[in-house]
Amino acid sequence: MPELPEVETVRRGLIPAMEDQIIARAQVNRPDLRWPFPENMAERLTGKRVLRLRRRSKYILADLDSGETALIHLGMSGRMLVSGDPLGQFVHDHPATEKHDHVVLDMDNGARITFNDPRRFGAMDLFATDGADTHPLLASIGPEPLGNSFDEPYLVAALAHRNTPMKAALLDQKTVAGLGNIYVCEALFRSKIHPTRPARKVSKDRLSRLVPVIREVLRDAIEAGGSSLRDFRQADGELGYFQHSFDVYGREGAPCRTPGCNSTIRRIVQSGRSTFYCPTCQR
Repeated sequence: MPELPEVETVRRGLIPAMEDQIIARAQVNRPDLRWPFPENMAERLTGKRVLRLRRRSKYILADLDSGETALIHLGMSGRMLVSGDPLGQFVHDHPATEKHDHVVLDMDNGARITFNDPRRFGAMDLFATDGADTHPLLASIGPEPLGNSFDEPYLVAALAHRNTPMKAALLDQKTVAGLGNIYVCEALFRSKIHPTRPARKVSKDRLSRLVPVIREVLRDAIEAGGSSLRDFRQADGELGYFQHSFDVYGREGAPCRTPGCNSTIRRIVQSGRSTFYCPTCQR
């Protein structure tokens, strides 16, 4: 499932084609994805101007001039692809409609935005913009890791009494927004924190150092266009490249990249998910 860097990469790719543009025609080709689409979604989108594209955790939010916000969740295999952009930033012409093109937005600037989702675990919703903070999918999400409210004192306080393993604590979206399996593994490696160590037993100094490391990992991944492991594509259809920079994720049995370390990367399973770490560097 796309994590914060992948979603942020898609959002940035959509901005030139969508932001401050009018949706000339919205086409909805099925009644649902993971959940039913909101009532009259095509009609509520058609003719509306996209005022701003923003991101909250792993969700893209398009604020419209109608006072509503469109929420887009990519799920496991969802893609937001752009074609026909008149600014010349995307080289693809409008392709023929495919089986899994579930929502198509034709913009008044000539761009087309296609939400393609073969597995249909993605979602879209429409709700009043001023009610975003109470939306069921957004209400309990923690601070954005690249935002000012995610800082050293916050993380220390949030984990002070948590007996859950560090990896599980960081995957909890109530603790911090948008982190997923890949980037938690990478951040814990860079911070030299063992993924199974109880969160409350990690010292304040180590937690304080973890905050800038999380930001560094996310920024590196965004700069590389995210990670393409199976289905992820950027808005122009290109792959992300951060997977070529993984220190631990997916590298079971490979040598640790820390200079002077002779260990190999190990894999364990935590809560049904693979965790990759170095048994020597991470304590």
